[in-house]
Amino acid sequence: MSTLARRSLGPPPELAVRIDAVDWPRIGEELDTRGCAIVEGLLQPEQCEALVELYADGGRFRSRIVMERHGFGRGEYQYFSYPLPSLVQELRATLYPRLAPIANLWNIAMGIDVRYPLQHATFLDRCHAAGQSRPTPLLLRYGPEDYNCLHQDLYGEHVFPLQLAILLSEPGEDFIGGEFVLTEQRPRMQSRAEVLPLRKGDAAIFAVHQRPVQGTRGVYRVNMRHGVSRVRVGQRHTLGVIFHDAA
Repeated sequence: MSTLARRSLGPPPELAVRIDAVDWPRIGEELDTRGCAIVEGLLQPEQCEALVELYADGGRFRSRIVMERHGFGRGEYQYFSYPLPSLVQELRATLYPRLAPIANLWNIAMGIDVRYPLQHATFLDRCHAAGQSRPTPLLLRYGPEDYNCLHQDLYGEHVFPLQLAILLSEPGEDFIGGEFVLTEQRPRMQSRAEVLPLRKGDAAIFAVHQRPVQGTRGVYRVNMRHGVSRVRVGQRHTLGVIFHDAA
């Protein structure tokens, strides 16, 4: 591994400071309104580059998926193995307590009995006790003409309803195209699409599966999916931070 990767993969002291400085009331409001929100500059450029370098280190990962073989799109991704890189572990552990209260309010609104503990380690204990013990954070790599079909990252019975995608490449410099896309399917309505304008180091927080929406007759559940449009030029890398583990 390069000196850059060794230097940058540890959780820097300022990461927790940056997370604390996020306008979390705004994030919560945007998640409630649209099911997604952007945290600008969550990772620094050198951290993004160090994560990209990891893609070639097969010993870091438990599996590699070539999307075209499974009808998922084109491109590929790799799931990290435990122990996770310290930066990825820190992101999971530090962001989860910020999102768990939102997740609990969503479940209350949708009439779902499940409640999420405020510490990620406690939630992982729940996943592992149910046989969901494989880590789900992943690195995705796209080249020219690659794309990711609309999907949901569920993986088992226990699903935390929010996740992150952090763009590790710079649009317009490293790649062209490859927009992050969300779709929302409301009952008896056509799907609505939203494209999130991410830059290198930005994180998209979004609904994994369903979110509550207030209608004229009460709250109803909206089904959401996410994907990536066709990369026209260059190479695009993303870190996916999923909080539940896989069976």
